[in-house]
Amino acid sequence: MSKKKRELSEFEKKLNEFVADHLTRIKIMDKIFFLDHLRTMLHAGLSLVEGLNVLSKETENQKLKKVILEITSQVEKGKQLSEVLENYPKIFPSTYVRMIASGEMAGKLEESLEQIVTQMKKGYALTSSIKGAMIYPAVIVFAITAVAIIMVTTVLPKLTSMFDEFEADLPLATKVLIAITDFMSKPLNLVLLFGAIVGLIALFIFSLKKFPGFKDKIHSLNLKLPIFGQVIKQINLARFSLTLSSLLKSTLPIVEAIDITGDTCSNVKYQNVLHRATEKVKTGVPLSEILMEEEKLFPPMVTEMIMVGEKTGEIDRLLDELSDFYSEEVDKTMKNFSTIIEPVIIILLGLAVAGIAVAVVMPMFSLMQNF
Repeated sequence: MSKKKRELSEFEKKLNEFVADHLTRIKIMDKIFFLDHLRTMLHAGLSLVEGLNVLSKETENQKLKKVILEITSQVEKGKQLSEVLENYPKIFPSTYVRMIASGEMAGKLEESLEQIVTQMKKGYALTSSIKGAMIYPAVIVFAITAVAIIMVTTVLPKLTSMFDEFEADLPLATKVLIAITDFMSKPLNLVLLFGAIVGLIALFIFSLKKFPGFKDKIHSLNLKLPIFGQVIKQINLARFSLTLSSLLKSTLPIVEAIDITGDTCSNVKYQNVLHRATEKVKTGVPLSEILMEEEKLFPPMVTEMIMVGEKTGEIDRLLDELSDFYSEEVDKTMKNFSTIIEPVIIILLGLAVAGIAVAVVMPMFSLMQNF
């Protein structure tokens, strides 16, 4: 005989609900699964409600499962899918909601979902390549920091006591090293140092959010950084072309599409240019002509391809090609970045080790001479 499934107590139910609501994260792949499978079921002839019901059973992510059930309930009452998704801005960005709304109005919901899934997959691939390239440098920096902390807190204090015992005449490098060791050996100093670092980071983030002028200057500076500035431009151009292409394919008017695209760019300089472009396009000025005035942000290749697209009526296809090109450029740059950063980190590590070695060996050599 099969055992009866034990019913959960009220506490267990509330605990599961809390975990699903607050501790479970909906990953990008979960969203892709949901939208792609919904598109597939609509293509197969299932109604929207039937498709949502199936997905609520298939989805493993508990938070997303709960959201799908809530969406299904609202759609069953006669609400449009886009109207319901607006209530979940943290899960479904306004870009996707407006694409779905456009698809519903044009009777092309399936096509809109396909465009969203394509955009999400390309965006995920772009983000993954950037994160992947940063893992190795991050591991190296963490290892260097860990070794430095161990040296400063365990090895160097013993050497310091030996130097004090023999009253050795210490060089400047050793005195600096001892001062750092003394500072780091006191727990209160470490707490104060950590608090100062956290405070500065918090102040920086607060200033970015509250002071547009400060944010504008920082983002302008980011674009001028060696290597990183070029990557930031490529990322924003890839997002610009990918988002605008997807929105135009989903039959959104170009003015609305440009405005939404501006919000998806990560750099405020690109955001400002595209929002200003929205107003000019309303008056009949071609987008290519507007972007030509911003050559530092939009290279000639971008504006020329957009101009050709405007003339031939294939702007969405050409933007797609631009998106693929800049996504590949980001991938290449990040791979080259890993190749370049490795020897730089090794050199810096070697200099740090050499500095510590000199600071330790010089007074010991002096002591040996005195004996």
